[in-house]
Amino acid sequence: MASMAGVDFVRAIFEGRLPAPPIMQTVEPFDSSAEPGIVAFHSVPGFRHYNPIGSVHGGYAAILLDSAMGLAIHSALPAGTGYTTLEFKISFIKGMTQDTGPVRSEGRTLSVGRRAATAEARITDAKGRLLAHATTTCLVFEIPSGT
Repeated sequence: MASMAGVDFVRAIFEGRLPAPPIMQTVEPFDSSAEPGIVAFHSVPGFRHYNPIGSVHGGYAAILLDSAMGLAIHSALPAGTGYTTLEFKISFIKGMTQDTGPVRSEGRTLSVGRRAATAEARITDAKGRLLAHATTTCLVFEIPSGT
């Protein structure tokens, strides 16, 4: 990871040349793309994502949004640089069910500096309707040599 530019690292995960983070097994992303500062991927909410009241749990959207924002930031970082989420805020606009169908998560950087980065993300349905959106602030740091 430390030897690759961020966008190359993210693309390698999306293309299956590097293993996906285990958390992504819960959302099974597909049709993924990455450009510097912008990532997008699709997922299908299902019954396995339901909460006790019969709709998709907010944690599903949180995984998608946090991942999209973090990967957008990662895609804008040079080799030898990493990040970690300091905070994020989510707004849920429209609930999801197993009938929602494929959703698109897109993350975009707002600002990437030497010490901090900010990004935003949106989840939309197949008709382009906004389901949820979020913003984040991440700490940017140098990855120690040999990692």
